[in-house]
Amino acid sequence: MHLPQTIQALIAGEPWQTDDIGQSGSSVRIYHDKVLKIQEYGEEAENECRMMRYLSGKLPVPAIYAHEVAEGKSFLLMGKCDGRMACDAGYMQDQATLCRLLAKGLKMLWSVDISDCPSDWRLSRKLKQARFNVENGLVDLDNVEPGTFGENGFQSPSALLQWLCENMPEETPVLSHGDYCLPNLFGTGDHVTGFIDLGKTGIADMWCDIALCWRSLSHNYSGKYAQGSRSFFDENMLFDELGIEPDWEKIRYYILLDELF
Repeated sequence: MHLPQTIQALIAGEPWQTDDIGQSGSSVRIYHDKVLKIQEYGEEAENECRMMRYLSGKLPVPAIYAHEVAEGKSFLLMGKCDGRMACDAGYMQDQATLCRLLAKGLKMLWSVDISDCPSDWRLSRKLKQARFNVENGLVDLDNVEPGTFGENGFQSPSALLQWLCENMPEETPVLSHGDYCLPNLFGTGDHVTGFIDLGKTGIADMWCDIALCWRSLSHNYSGKYAQGSRSFFDENMLFDELGIEPDWEKIRYYILLDELF
């Protein structure tokens, strides 16, 4: 792939390897101390750069070395996070430390003052984007939760969208990562060292991140990303670390909403 000259000058022929963890739909190259993310240019790519700049000094997010748009693609060269992904085998074998890390990450996000946040992803906007996805056939039906659609689920993405619009929960606005899954958080022990994939980051309901975090834990321990024989995770551990009771109705709502993205 032809890289913009600005990017080429900064990596100067350094060796790299491909990172294929996660489902961001982007191409990621890992260098010694840098990461190059290549994706289709659009609102999420632009928002990622916007929020990385906004959160610099507020949260541990990668530094931006260069961002170029060429031939419809976004080329983002950034710093490499210290520590390990939260889906690393060491974390997966230590649920207590993993849940402390995830809870700390959520609390760090929620502690950021959102009065001047440049991105708003509350339900009014998310449902508008969901409607666009449904009406333009952009819902990936091959990558949804079992039971969401079909005999015991919703008849179609349009039916799900209608239900979501009719059952909007009350929102508690915070700084939301927007895709708070295990591969998007880095840590050392229970110390958070990095947040990545910030294309959907902005103001949203606190239960959005909790729901996607819970789903990610479930997938990694006993679902489609589970490796080998892993026991089901203790879901109470995450909520104990957060100091809150689970709101299963909101958790279900935000998992269903994410099916349309």
